[in-house]
Amino acid sequence: MGSGNWSTDVYAAAASYRAAKGTSAFAYSDSGARAVHDDLNPYGVPARESRDSAEHPATVAVAVLFDVTGSMRGVPRTLQAKLPDLLGLLLRKGYATDPQVLFGAIGDATCDRAPLQIGQFESDNRMDEDLGRVLLEGGGGGQKSESYELAMYFMARHTTLDCFEKRGRRGYLFIIGDELPYPKVKRREVGKVIGDRLGRDIAIKDIIAELTRKYDVYYILPAGASYAGDRQVLDAWRGLLGQNVLELDDLNAVCETIALTVGLGEDAISLDEGLSDLDELGSSAGTVVGKALARLDRDTLVVAEGLDLGGDSGVVRL
Repeated sequence: MGSGNWSTDVYAAAASYRAAKGTSAFAYSDSGARAVHDDLNPYGVPARESRDSAEHPATVAVAVLFDVTGSMRGVPRTLQAKLPDLLGLLLRKGYATDPQVLFGAIGDATCDRAPLQIGQFESDNRMDEDLGRVLLEGGGGGQKSESYELAMYFMARHTTLDCFEKRGRRGYLFIIGDELPYPKVKRREVGKVIGDRLGRDIAIKDIIAELTRKYDVYYILPAGASYAGDRQVLDAWRGLLGQNVLELDDLNAVCETIALTVGLGEDAISLDEGLSDLDELGSSAGTVVGKALARLDRDTLVVAEGLDLGGDSGVVRL
């Protein structure tokens, strides 16, 4: 995986073909599917790989995982529609050399049929195909928590990144959601969903410590979600990720936010330069993106105090 190059013309042709046939970009889910697509099933997967090649000698891994429960089901449709904006900024504006993008979806392992869906790292239009295979289950347990920690476990232990292993550069992981993680990676759920046999549960702080050695991790809470602006959710995530928690006033700006965050992390742009690029491209997302990224400061860690992420109640307590 990871060969080839992104083409907006190929993307547009596929969109035109679907429109002519009256089919959706998410035909697998819209067909009435009730199980994870085989290509996105994490069970038994040794690793999703972001690898260098002669075609892409200096890859940068970018993973985007999104909550598909309840009101968050609109996220993948927005991502799919805005893919040209994301890739245009990363590639044409040089925000990242040889970016490889992975998409995945998060549900609730306590009750959903598809609690975790993980695509491949891709450089070309196969990333659009992976998005189209996502099952938009729309479930969730209704308890203000989803299985983000299970997804983080997979990304920590089942991805291999040449940018990290060869060059000591972390990849980028964006989690788009609106609820709390569970306080532990549960060994029973890992066995059922991923296939690993663990001797014990893993505290979420421990898996995040492991994950952030390999990735710069960001949590994006968009407007319109059930818990948009919820202080409990925001404080809990800030207790885990510090300033890398982004409130987004418009979901339609998510791809631009991801692209500029990567550009900032790669030292390819300043925030002002990135916002100027959005203006040049005719994007209306500049104000929203600027507000979301204003908190980011590479030398400052904002940590919420007084959090209790332990216990066995099944939810993160404040």
